[in-house]
Amino acid sequence: MSDPIDALKIWVINLERATERMARMDAGLRAQGLRYERISGIDGRSEFQRLLPKVDPVAYERNMGQSLLPGKVGCYFSHLLAWQRLIASGAEMALILEDDVVFHADFREALTLAIAAKAHWDLLRLNRIRAKLPICQGRIGPYVLNAYIGPCTGNGAYLIHRETARRMLGTMVPQTRAADHEINRFFVHDFRLRGLEPFPSHIEDFGDSQITGLHHADVRKPPAFRRLPYYRLKAANYMRRSWWMLRRGEIWPSGKVLET
Repeated sequence: MSDPIDALKIWVINLERATERMARMDAGLRAQGLRYERISGIDGRSEFQRLLPKVDPVAYERNMGQSLLPGKVGCYFSHLLAWQRLIASGAEMALILEDDVVFHADFREALTLAIAAKAHWDLLRLNRIRAKLPICQGRIGPYVLNAYIGPCTGNGAYLIHRETARRMLGTMVPQTRAADHEINRFFVHDFRLRGLEPFPSHIEDFGDSQITGLHHADVRKPPAFRRLPYYRLKAANYMRRSWWMLRRGEIWPSGKVLET
Protein backbone atom coordinates (compact mmCIF):
# COMPACT_ATOMS: atom_id res chain seq x y z
CA MET A 1 0.00 0.00 0.00
CA SER A 2 1.36 3.42 -0.93
CA ASP A 3 2.19 5.91 1.79
CA PRO A 4 -0.14 8.96 1.56
CA ILE A 5 2.72 11.18 2.71
CA ASP A 6 4.58 10.41 -0.50
CA ALA A 7 1.96 12.37 -2.46
CA LEU A 8 1.74 15.23 0.04
CA LYS A 9 2.98 18.64 -1.02
CA ILE A 10 5.27 20.06 1.67
CA TRP A 11 6.47 23.65 1.47
CA VAL A 12 8.88 25.41 3.81
CA ILE A 13 8.71 29.22 3.89
CA ASN A 14 12.22 30.57 4.32
CA LEU A 15 13.85 33.96 3.74
CA GLU A 16 16.96 34.03 1.57
CA ARG A 17 19.10 35.36 4.42
CA ALA A 18 17.93 32.70 6.92
CA THR A 19 20.37 29.99 5.88
CA GLU A 20 20.92 28.55 9.36
CA ARG A 21 17.20 28.13 9.87
CA MET A 22 16.90 26.34 6.55
CA ALA A 23 19.75 24.02 7.45
CA ARG A 24 17.98 23.05 10.70
CA MET A 25 14.70 22.50 8.86
CA ASP A 26 16.38 20.38 6.21
CA ALA A 27 17.94 18.16 8.89
CA GLY A 28 14.62 17.84 10.74
CA LEU A 29 12.63 16.98 7.64
CA ARG A 30 15.21 14.47 6.44
CA ALA A 31 15.12 12.80 9.86
CA GLN A 32 11.34 12.40 9.42
CA GLY A 33 11.79 11.06 5.89
CA LEU A 34 9.81 13.97 4.43
CA ARG A 35 10.46 15.42 0.99
CA TYR A 36 9.80 19.12 0.67
CA GLU A 37 10.15 22.19 -1.48
CA ARG A 38 11.45 25.51 -0.26
CA ILE A 39 9.45 28.68 -0.87
CA SER A 40 11.50 31.86 -0.87
CA GLY A 41 9.68 33.93 1.73
CA ILE A 42 8.68 37.52 1.09
CA ASP A 43 11.02 39.85 2.96
CA GLY A 44 8.78 42.41 4.60
CA ARG A 45 11.65 44.83 5.13
CA SER A 46 12.68 45.10 1.50
CA GLU A 47 9.18 44.60 0.06
CA PHE A 48 7.25 46.79 2.47
CA GLN A 49 6.55 49.70 0.12
CA ARG A 50 5.45 47.35 -2.66
CA LEU A 51 3.04 45.51 -0.38
CA LEU A 52 1.73 48.52 1.54
CA PRO A 53 -1.18 49.17 -0.90
CA LYS A 54 -2.44 45.68 0.03
CA VAL A 55 -2.43 46.49 3.76
CA ASP A 56 -4.72 48.58 5.98
CA PRO A 57 -2.37 49.79 8.76
CA VAL A 58 -5.15 51.57 10.69
CA ALA A 59 -7.31 48.46 10.78
CA TYR A 60 -4.26 46.36 11.67
CA GLU A 61 -3.48 48.48 14.74
CA ARG A 62 -7.13 48.43 15.81
CA ASN A 63 -7.45 44.65 15.36
CA MET A 64 -4.05 43.63 16.75
CA GLY A 65 -3.52 46.24 19.45
CA GLN A 66 -0.04 47.02 18.12
CA SER A 67 1.63 48.82 15.28
CA LEU A 68 2.20 47.16 11.92
CA LEU A 69 5.62 45.57 11.45
CA PRO A 70 7.16 44.94 8.01
CA GLY A 71 7.91 41.37 9.09
CA LYS A 72 4.22 40.74 9.76
CA VAL A 73 3.43 41.88 6.24
CA GLY A 74 6.09 39.64 4.71
CA CYS A 75 4.91 36.65 6.75
CA TYR A 76 1.28 37.24 5.76
CA PHE A 77 1.91 37.36 2.04
CA SER A 78 4.39 34.48 2.21
CA HIS A 79 1.57 32.24 3.42
CA LEU A 80 -0.69 33.49 0.66
CA LEU A 81 2.09 32.65 -1.79
CA ALA A 82 2.17 29.09 -0.42
CA TRP A 83 -1.60 28.84 -0.89
CA GLN A 84 -1.27 30.02 -4.47
CA ARG A 85 1.31 27.29 -5.04
CA LEU A 86 -1.09 24.72 -3.63
CA ILE A 87 -3.93 25.87 -5.87
CA ALA A 88 -1.71 25.89 -8.96
CA SER A 89 -0.37 22.41 -8.14
CA GLY A 90 -3.80 20.78 -8.24
CA ALA A 91 -2.90 18.79 -5.13
CA GLU A 92 -5.64 18.00 -2.65
CA MET A 93 -3.82 19.47 0.33
CA ALA A 94 -0.43 20.67 1.52
CA LEU A 95 1.67 20.89 4.65
CA ILE A 96 2.87 24.48 5.11
CA LEU A 97 5.86 25.01 7.39
CA GLU A 98 7.65 28.06 8.69
CA ASP A 99 11.39 27.64 9.16
CA ASP A 100 11.55 27.46 12.97
CA VAL A 101 9.71 24.17 13.52
CA VAL A 102 11.05 21.41 15.76
CA PHE A 103 9.57 18.03 14.87
CA HIS A 104 8.73 15.59 17.64
CA ALA A 105 9.48 11.89 17.27
CA ASP A 106 5.83 11.16 16.41
CA PHE A 107 5.45 13.86 13.73
CA ARG A 108 5.28 11.48 10.77
CA GLU A 109 2.79 9.22 12.56
CA ALA A 110 0.62 12.24 13.42
CA LEU A 111 0.83 13.48 9.83
CA THR A 112 -0.27 10.10 8.46
CA LEU A 113 -3.27 9.98 10.79
CA ALA A 114 -4.18 13.61 10.04
CA ILE A 115 -4.24 12.89 6.30
CA ALA A 116 -6.38 9.81 6.88
CA ALA A 117 -8.86 11.98 8.84
CA LYS A 118 -8.96 14.70 6.16
CA ALA A 119 -12.77 14.65 6.05
CA HIS A 120 -12.89 16.09 9.58
CA TRP A 121 -10.92 19.32 9.11
CA ASP A 122 -10.33 22.12 6.61
CA LEU A 123 -7.18 23.59 8.17
CA LEU A 124 -5.32 21.60 10.81
CA ARG A 125 -2.65 23.07 13.07
CA LEU A 126 0.21 20.75 14.04
CA ASN A 127 1.68 23.23 16.51
CA ARG A 128 0.55 26.48 18.04
CA ILE A 129 1.40 29.68 19.83
CA ARG A 130 -1.96 29.70 21.60
CA ALA A 131 -4.71 27.06 21.67
CA LYS A 132 -7.20 28.08 24.34
CA LEU A 133 -10.43 26.42 25.47
CA PRO A 134 -10.22 23.31 23.29
CA ILE A 135 -13.35 21.31 22.53
CA CYS A 136 -12.71 17.70 21.53
CA GLN A 137 -14.33 16.80 18.20
CA GLY A 138 -13.13 13.21 18.27
CA ARG A 139 -10.08 10.99 18.46
CA ILE A 140 -7.62 9.83 15.83
CA GLY A 141 -5.38 7.10 17.21
CA PRO A 142 -3.57 8.61 20.22
CA TYR A 143 -4.51 12.17 19.22
CA VAL A 144 -7.45 14.45 19.91
CA LEU A 145 -8.91 16.62 17.16
CA ASN A 146 -9.87 19.89 18.81
CA ALA A 147 -11.86 22.97 17.90
CA TYR A 148 -11.27 26.08 20.00
CA ILE A 149 -13.51 28.65 21.65
CA GLY A 150 -10.43 30.67 22.55
CA PRO A 151 -7.74 31.88 20.16
CA CYS A 152 -5.84 29.25 18.21
CA THR A 153 -2.83 30.96 16.65
CA GLY A 154 0.56 30.14 15.20
CA ASN A 155 1.30 29.16 11.62
CA GLY A 156 4.45 27.14 12.24
CA ALA A 157 3.01 23.91 10.82
CA TYR A 158 -0.43 23.29 9.38
CA LEU A 159 -2.26 21.20 6.81
CA ILE A 160 -4.68 22.97 4.50
CA HIS A 161 -7.04 21.71 1.82
CA ARG A 162 -6.72 23.26 -1.63
CA GLU A 163 -10.39 24.25 -1.64
CA THR A 164 -9.99 26.01 1.72
CA ALA A 165 -7.02 27.95 0.40
CA ARG A 166 -8.90 28.86 -2.77
CA ARG A 167 -11.92 30.21 -0.91
CA MET A 168 -9.87 32.16 1.62
CA LEU A 169 -7.51 33.80 -0.86
CA GLY A 170 -10.29 35.98 -2.19
CA THR A 171 -10.92 37.47 1.26
CA MET A 172 -7.38 38.00 2.58
CA VAL A 173 -6.57 41.36 0.95
CA PRO A 174 -6.23 43.96 2.32
CA GLN A 175 -4.31 42.63 5.29
CA THR A 176 -5.92 43.79 8.54
CA ARG A 177 -4.38 41.27 10.97
CA ALA A 178 -1.42 38.95 11.37
CA ALA A 179 -1.79 35.82 9.22
CA ASP A 180 -2.54 33.42 12.06
CA HIS A 181 -5.08 35.80 13.60
CA GLU A 182 -6.88 36.12 10.26
CA ILE A 183 -6.97 32.33 9.94
CA ASN A 184 -8.36 32.19 13.48
CA ARG A 185 -11.45 33.99 12.15
CA PHE A 186 -12.87 30.73 10.86
CA PHE A 187 -16.31 32.04 11.79
CA VAL A 188 -15.93 34.70 9.07
CA HIS A 189 -14.28 32.52 6.44
CA ASP A 190 -16.57 29.57 7.27
CA PHE A 191 -14.18 26.65 7.57
CA ARG A 192 -13.27 24.08 10.21
CA LEU A 193 -10.12 25.12 12.05
CA ARG A 194 -8.73 22.28 14.11
CA GLY A 195 -5.69 21.38 16.17
CA LEU A 196 -4.18 17.91 16.58
CA GLU A 197 -3.19 17.39 20.21
CA PRO A 198 -0.83 16.58 21.71
CA PHE A 199 0.83 18.73 19.08
CA PRO A 200 3.57 16.75 17.27
CA SER A 201 5.84 19.77 16.79
CA HIS A 202 6.67 23.14 18.29
CA ILE A 203 8.39 26.33 17.19
CA GLU A 204 11.80 27.46 18.41
CA ASP A 205 13.39 30.70 17.22
CA PHE A 206 15.72 31.00 20.24
CA GLY A 207 14.18 34.38 21.02
CA ASP A 208 15.35 35.92 17.75
CA SER A 209 12.24 36.39 15.64
CA GLN A 210 12.59 37.55 12.05
CA ILE A 211 9.24 39.27 12.50
CA THR A 212 9.25 40.88 15.94
CA GLY A 213 12.99 41.13 16.58
CA LEU A 214 15.17 39.90 19.42
CA HIS A 215 12.86 39.02 22.32
CA HIS A 216 10.05 40.98 20.58
CA ALA A 217 12.01 44.23 20.82
CA ASP A 218 10.42 45.61 17.64
CA VAL A 219 6.84 45.36 18.91
CA ARG A 220 5.25 48.73 19.61
CA LYS A 221 1.93 48.93 21.42
CA PRO A 222 -0.17 52.10 21.67
CA PRO A 223 -1.26 53.44 25.08
CA ALA A 224 -3.86 51.30 26.82
CA PHE A 225 -6.76 53.66 26.07
CA ARG A 226 -6.06 53.37 22.35
CA ARG A 227 -6.16 49.60 22.63
CA LEU A 228 -9.77 49.51 23.85
CA PRO A 229 -11.13 48.58 20.38
CA TYR A 230 -8.69 45.66 20.33
CA TYR A 231 -9.92 44.38 23.69
CA ARG A 232 -13.56 44.71 22.57
CA LEU A 233 -12.85 42.73 19.43
CA LYS A 234 -10.93 40.12 21.38
CA ALA A 235 -13.87 39.58 23.76
CA ALA A 236 -16.39 39.57 20.91
CA ASN A 237 -14.42 36.91 19.06
CA TYR A 238 -14.98 34.45 21.91
CA MET A 239 -18.70 34.90 21.40
CA ARG A 240 -18.47 34.66 17.61
CA ARG A 241 -16.41 31.47 17.74
CA SER A 242 -18.81 29.95 20.26
CA TRP A 243 -21.87 30.85 18.20
CA TRP A 244 -20.37 29.47 14.96
CA MET A 245 -19.49 26.21 16.72
CA LEU A 246 -22.84 25.98 18.48
CA ARG A 247 -24.74 26.24 15.20
CA ARG A 248 -22.71 23.32 13.83
CA GLY A 249 -22.99 21.12 16.87
CA GLU A 250 -19.30 21.49 17.73
CA ILE A 251 -19.67 23.12 21.13
CA TRP A 252 -20.20 19.84 22.99
CA PRO A 253 -17.12 17.61 23.49
CA SER A 254 -17.10 14.27 21.69
CA GLY A 255 -14.73 11.42 22.39
CA LYS A 256 -15.82 9.34 19.40
CA VAL A 257 -13.23 7.66 17.20
CA LEU A 258 -13.26 9.49 13.89
CA GLU A 259 -13.60 7.57 10.65
CA THR A 260 -10.48 7.56 8.47
